[in-house]
Amino acid sequence: MHDWITTPVTADLLRGALDVEHTEHGVLPHRLPARARAQNTDGQLAMAESQPAGVRLVFRTRATAMELDALPTKRTYVSAPPRPDGVYDLVVDGRPAGQGSVLGGNVITVDMAAGTSEVRPGPHGTVRFDGLSCEVKDVEIWLPHNETTELIALRTDAPVETAPPADRRVWLHHGSSISHGSDAASPRNTWPAVAATLGGVELINLGLAGSALLDPFTARAVRDTPADLISVKIGINIVNHDVMRLRAFGPAVHGFLDTIREGHPDTPLLVVSPILCPMHEDTPGPCFPDFSALGEGRLRFRTLGDPAERASGKLTLQVIREELARIVKQRAAEDPNLHYLDGRELYGESDSAELPLPDGLHPDAATHRLMGERFAGVTFGSDGVFSSD
Repeated sequence: MHDWITTPVTADLLRGALDVEHTEHGVLPHRLPARARAQNTDGQLAMAESQPAGVRLVFRTRATAMELDALPTKRTYVSAPPRPDGVYDLVVDGRPAGQGSVLGGNVITVDMAAGTSEVRPGPHGTVRFDGLSCEVKDVEIWLPHNETTELIALRTDAPVETAPPADRRVWLHHGSSISHGSDAASPRNTWPAVAATLGGVELINLGLAGSALLDPFTARAVRDTPADLISVKIGINIVNHDVMRLRAFGPAVHGFLDTIREGHPDTPLLVVSPILCPMHEDTPGPCFPDFSALGEGRLRFRTLGDPAERASGKLTLQVIREELARIVKQRAAEDPNLHYLDGRELYGESDSAELPLPDGLHPDAATHRLMGERFAGVTFGSDGVFSSD
């Protein structure tokens, strides 16, 4: 038995969140501020930004055991096998020290064919870690990157102190579901988290599944968030949602970068184009899920676009890469801290043959690690644009 000490979960225990909402159950970390959320009417983005990719509880303690009560909101799909529970990663003094999940919670059942969803309320649950040393240690509990998570209570068998600010640079990254974490094994194994660990930086992950659409309110969130390094991965959502044409895309990219530069005039800023996605390299969107094998637990995506539509200004990944490279080259003449990275350096043709995208759109767990390692090598290495040398 333990003599538990309950510590309220407050904003000063959280890193990686831009806002904290107080709910009837506890606190809900958000990755977009309230002002941005107020301007959003899209359910996909609302779900994505409330899923705490890169968000972690950080504290200092002698505790040998700890429990975290949380209310998750999980998703399941009609006619598909159940999805695994979200994973919590425990890190002690910078080293992995355990994993766990919270059972129960609210469940959103999605009927992708009908375009409907139903919410079933459920009870909160607890993730527990024990067997830790009694020495003073810095603890991080990384929250599931793919489950909206309301934090209710933190219990430990020794007092908790707020950890001092990390003595390392802050890297803010914005991107799509691939940056959000898609099919990564756990929150600390998304490619941005892998890269941040290898690069020795503090991560703020603004990867927003299905929602990297050059929204002005997202640009303002980046503008207003303190950061030492910034990267924006642009393109795949714009193609697979088919939301704009070439005429609108270029000015939208300029506007997004202009807004970021209002708050970060000299910060190293890296524009990253899409990784290889064979179905959209030369064929525009939109893309839709293919339900034919859903009952077997397999979901794939297919595009409804026609390569001939490129002539009328519809966007493909090839077009987007060319345009991003052109824009960065143009702006870099007056902005020496602006840089470009072709996403195919993270995942390209040879990788597609060895590690194909399982659903045609998203990388698997092994590919997340590969991408994170490559990004760290290219950007945080001695010759990289984020090098500390």
